[in-house]
Amino acid sequence: MHVAYYDAPIGAFLEADEASILGTLVQHHGFALEHQQRGAWIGQIRLLKPVLSDLARGHILFEFAIPRMGKRADVVLLVDGTVFVLEFKVGARNFDRSAIEQVHDYALDLKNFHKGSHDLPIIPIVLATEAAVAGLPDVRFAPDGIAEPVLARMEQLPALIARCAAATDLDPFDVRNWLRSGYQPTPTIVEAAQALYQNHAVEEIARSDASAQNLSHTTDCISAIIDRSKVEGIKSICFVTGVPGAGKTLAGLNIATKRAQEHSDEHAVFLSGNGPLVTVLREALARDEAAREGTTKTNAHRKVSSFIQNIHHFRDEALNNTGAPHEKVAVFDEAQRAWTRDQASRFMQTKRGHLGFDMSEPEFLISVMDRHEDWCVVVCLIGGGQEINTGEAGLGEWLSALDDRFRDWDIYISDRLEDGDYVTDATSVRLLRELPVQRSTELHLSVSMRSFRAEALSSFIGHIVDNRTEAAREVYHQVEDRYPIWLTRDLDSARDWLRNVARGSERFGLVASSGAHRLRPEGLNVKAKVDASTWFLNDRTDVRSSFYLEEVATEFDVQGLELDWVGVCWDADFRHDGDDWRFYNFRGTAWQRVNQDERQLYLKNAYRVILTRARQGMIIFVPKGDASDPTRPPSYYDETYAFLKACGLKDLAARNLNVNTSPAVPAQVRAIV
Repeated sequence: MHVAYYDAPIGAFLEADEASILGTLVQHHGFALEHQQRGAWIGQIRLLKPVLSDLARGHILFEFAIPRMGKRADVVLLVDGTVFVLEFKVGARNFDRSAIEQVHDYALDLKNFHKGSHDLPIIPIVLATEAAVAGLPDVRFAPDGIAEPVLARMEQLPALIARCAAATDLDPFDVRNWLRSGYQPTPTIVEAAQALYQNHAVEEIARSDASAQNLSHTTDCISAIIDRSKVEGIKSICFVTGVPGAGKTLAGLNIATKRAQEHSDEHAVFLSGNGPLVTVLREALARDEAAREGTTKTNAHRKVSSFIQNIHHFRDEALNNTGAPHEKVAVFDEAQRAWTRDQASRFMQTKRGHLGFDMSEPEFLISVMDRHEDWCVVVCLIGGGQEINTGEAGLGEWLSALDDRFRDWDIYISDRLEDGDYVTDATSVRLLRELPVQRSTELHLSVSMRSFRAEALSSFIGHIVDNRTEAAREVYHQVEDRYPIWLTRDLDSARDWLRNVARGSERFGLVASSGAHRLRPEGLNVKAKVDASTWFLNDRTDVRSSFYLEEVATEFDVQGLELDWVGVCWDADFRHDGDDWRFYNFRGTAWQRVNQDERQLYLKNAYRVILTRARQGMIIFVPKGDASDPTRPPSYYDETYAFLKACGLKDLAARNLNVNTSPAVPAQVRAIV
């Protein structure tokens, strides 16, 4: 992939004729060139040449790749150690919000993911050629060295560059080293799915460090197993493990898309029992497909639905059709959450009318794929500490099914599968010793990619929910400089912080556990279910979107998905008493103690899920309670707040007034902050 379609010293750009510049752009474009795109490039070249005519230094890049977003910035200028990102609106009289957000997103992406830009000031500029602008716009930097988007006319560009150059006093940097420095994105699962579905390689959208190599190695290992099974007529099952946020779902989507694109006869499918995840991914891909291909969203949905399916729909179709399924490769996301024999049998008999059904969900799903006479492959993605529903089987039911009925299948497992995070019962431990398994390091994803700011976040949250104060405080010191976490007792303050800290199109929202019933006096009703695709995908103008901070999502809505910034709303269902966590369920008019170990685990994991949804930072709201309300006296909340403070977190009220907690602005640009 070309970093830019055209790049040259500004002096060389000024001397080159229009046709040669255009020819280079067209050559690197690689797709059928629309007349509109050709016209846009010609317009940009003609506008920039006279404006930059007195600038003998610096470098210019057209169509600079922003891989995580699957887009390209119109023009990037590198002048005197400063990065200028230009978005052109030729003929526009106004600066529309989408253009402002987009150029801001490009700047944020460069700062966060482009290694060569981490320590450089970056100035996003929207150039509306016909807009009325009074005077030269100010340039105001955030603490991390990214300027607020500058709205200007074309002829103001030289003065803006001169002002910034005079104020920053930076030395020029080596452009070639900057270009080679590496782009290390961590896309959201929605962004990743869109890019993979558009046939981007996973290496283009994932970090290029060890975690991306780990992801590629996992994909290659599974592809080799599929190829061998296909050639030799073998039925195989793979168990892939990964630390929280390591990209298990991304790995599964990568396998499904890669096999679907390169081996269409396999009809690879990605299956998930996570309803909101399936809904959001399908809707995002359908919207994207409809916009790119000019087709109807109904047609786009139909196409997408064959690639990403709800595991329960796949199961129900197999109940009604006893033949072999269309798919030869099936990827099961969060396979440890498949139902036990009791749960599956009860559901099938009472809800589906299959009175003789007596199998666990894993046994039934393997039996469906086993209907193939020649070969098939099942890929199970196994997470740890994610169980939040009654009747989830864990790993044991998969192994028991293989031991009882499918001894002829080849079994491949991660060499970390036997760790305590994934195997918690004696039966699974025994079966992993007795079954003829083949262990592989490549089937484990070892590095978290969820939060590009804080690799230690999942460890910190684990210490919190496991009541390890000292360990949490120690890990938090590794997190706090890169990943802000604030405490507050005021919900409006939490909302204000979220609105102020987010930039560009960065997404924010409120989350709470599904048992947080006494947040209603705060205006938050967890019983009012959100529409996941609307909440996660719609823009700031939609009152149902996460941006409005009115609807609160629960662990069931957000598991497997992410926001940039999150407000975690803590209730008395999971409360600290000064010594340890206590577990409660609100029934009728009162809280009741939860004593069953399994239900305590689900509640703990609910908080583990909502506390790990933010990519960039979060604020935790702990209510003050109300002494006149016996369902929420202050004592139900004060000890939780005190425990979180003891873990190292600080109250928002004690901070300085600067809401942006990113790394400090480079000293060279403080003069124009």
